Amino acid sequence: MRILVLGFTGFLGGHVVEHLHALPGVRALRGGRSSAAELGIDLATARTDRLAGVLASAAPDAVINCAGATGGDAVTLAEVNSRGPAVLCTALREAAPAARLVHLGSAAEYGPGTRDARVPESAATCPVTAYGATKLAGTVTLASSGLDAVVLRVGNPVGPGAPLTGLPGRIAGLLAGAGRDPDAVIRLGDLSAYRDFVDARDVARAAVLAATTPGPLPRILNIGGGNAVPVRDMVRALARVAGFRGRIEENGAGSVRSGDVSWQCSDITAAADSLGWRPSYTLDDSLAALWAATAGAPSLHLEGGRAP
Repeated sequence: MRILVLGFTGFLGGHVVEHLHALPGVRALRGGRSSAAELGIDLATARTDRLAGVLASAAPDAVINCAGATGGDAVTLAEVNSRGPAVLCTALREAAPAARLVHLGSAAEYGPGTRDARVPESAATCPVTAYGATKLAGTVTLASSGLDAVVLRVGNPVGPGAPLTGLPGRIAGLLAGAGRDPDAVIRLGDLSAYRDFVDARDVARAAVLAATTPGPLPRILNIGGGNAVPVRDMVRALARVAGFRGRIEENGAGSVRSGDVSWQCSDITAAADSLGWRPSYTLDDSLAALWAATAGAPSLHLEGGRAP
């Protein structure tokens, strides 16, 4: 089986490729802008006809699209998160219409959740940020493409390799820089929100299951931990893992990407029913792996941390 992974150099894409390499009878094809890519593909700028030619030559049985932008201005977000899936769907219809397409969406597409409630895939979507809106546009494109396509709406991914653009990765970097200095101060934004954290390795496993499970799948599946965790608790747990002895303050700048979303929790029942998927890593597992992967990284300045 030939599975093309787009965005393979990213946080989630890297875990997807690693998971595929462990499967017998599967060849993972790497597509992206990196010099390490087997197929040079940039969904933000690609012409449909040229992309169709690349896809036809690759002849994938499935495509897992991990390419996406989490930061930048509205134009950048739209180019990658909205235009990218549209170009990909158009090219796939021409070059490989029978291929299964798995696309990583985001729980940010739902917008604010209701406290103490898990959000099912049937819930209304009301994103409050450009990021969520552009991810939703990509989802709508896939859902109406006529392809064998499924969108995985991912919660807040955490685990080894978490990027500095997200709170867990940034906190890990700040903790590495602080060491065990009892006078160290890490200043963050408000940490009162609740988030549904899911290990990146579990996301990768879900993406591979979605690509390889025969038969039709629901158009949208939630992939999360299934629990709303106070962000403050996550930060404190990571600090404990790191042996941090300093002080964490919540008087810094918050994250624009978080918007006004104070509660986020996904109902992951459909993923269990359709894929036999459930999270296999606890949040403590994820934070321990994140810290182990970060401890030797270059230190960061301790001012101006961002909330998730």
